[in-house]
Amino acid sequence: MDDAELMQDILATLISDTGRQLLALEHAVESADAKETARLAHYSKGACANVGATSTARILLEIEKKAKEGDLEACGASLASLQREFQKLQAEAAQLTA
Repeated sequence: MDDAELMQDILATLISDTGRQLLALEHAVESADAKETARLAHYSKGACANVGATSTARILLEIEKKAKEGDLEACGASLASLQREFQKLQAEAAQLTA
């Protein structure tokens, strides 16, 4: 983007919103709510893909697919990878907005 201030605002919003969504996603997986897991993964995947966070979006796509299949065990197994990727995203966003 050519507008650094706008990019900073978008990244700050993405990090804040995605952080809340990931907590809700973890809760949905722990509650064995496949429908909510798929919905939250889909929403977060789109937001991450829109800003180029492809690694995070890829994991969310896998969680979404597995939730739709009813495989919440696989979803749970992917949460650690998702957290690691989100931490990387947070660090990269912090560098870009510094």
